[in-house]
Amino acid sequence: MNTWIRQVHRWVCIAFTAGVTANIVAIFVLKQAKPNLWVGLSALLPLILLLLTGLYMFVLPYAARWRAQRPAGGSE
Repeated sequence: MNTWIRQVHRWVCIAFTAGVTANIVAIFVLKQAKPNLWVGLSALLPLILLLLTGLYMFVLPYAARWRAQRPAGGSE
């Protein structure tokens, strides 16, 4: 599952970069004072997924350390 999360994180990063690029193009190149709503959301939705997958990968080493310190037996 860790490999799958990392792969999703990488591809969502590409989508986020494309969304931010679309925002920059819409605002500065096309000279739109207020770009369409879908242009703004195109960067926001991948950002939420990046947050979730990034937090998961951030917690992994701490969770592994916590699991290693637990006693291996049942109820002691």
